[in-house]
Amino acid sequence: MTRKLIVPGACLTLLIAGCLPVTSEPGRVSPSSQPSILERTVQLGGASSPASDTALVLKPGDVVRITVWRNPELSGDFPVGVDGALRQPLYQEIPVAGIPISEVERRLKTFLAQYQSTPEVVVEPLFHVIVGGEVRQPKVYEFPRETSIAMAIAQAGGALPDGRMDKVQLWRNGTEYVLDLTHADAAWANSRILSGDQITVTQRSEFFRQVFVPVVGVLGAAASIITLIRH
Repeated sequence: MTRKLIVPGACLTLLIAGCLPVTSEPGRVSPSSQPSILERTVQLGGASSPASDTALVLKPGDVVRITVWRNPELSGDFPVGVDGALRQPLYQEIPVAGIPISEVERRLKTFLAQYQSTPEVVVEPLFHVIVGGEVRQPKVYEFPRETSIAMAIAQAGGALPDGRMDKVQLWRNGTEYVLDLTHADAAWANSRILSGDQITVTQRSEFFRQVFVPVVGVLGAAASIITLIRH
């Protein structure tokens, strides 16, 4: 007599449960799953509102895109040198680093008033930002000031399959933040980048990649075989 192979669904549940981390009793959060100090800072108060214009300042390595109406010879993209001035013979006497963008624009208009009666000037800063880790195109970027943190990661090709968007590291002015960018409406995701930001998409753990994912794949294949046998 041929016996019919039957594997109860409860067995699969037990197998999957055995691969998951052990937590504390129901209704309580285990210490290992509690957010870190940095994560709590981000969740409770670190992600208030996008950076104001007073916080948007240029640093050496940034680029300033200057557009002077009807004067292409005075327009162009000019980097900020280590001395805090623009690396261009005409503008090299104008300090631009460490001051608000609105003040940079005012200084440039005042300077160009020597050559025009009412100069029309548009100043667009391009901030020096590093995007690295588990992204498709890690490198140093020059982003406009309207660029958000989520947009910066998207410009770098987005996160790789092993990338963790729930634990993105942001180094800003000597402070590290751990950001959860899994939701499009997250405050940090929509906040603007600042000059010198370093954004790193972290990698999933070795356990997840080498143990959990293969086990789930095997269990999925086993479930498919059992379904075929039952039919």
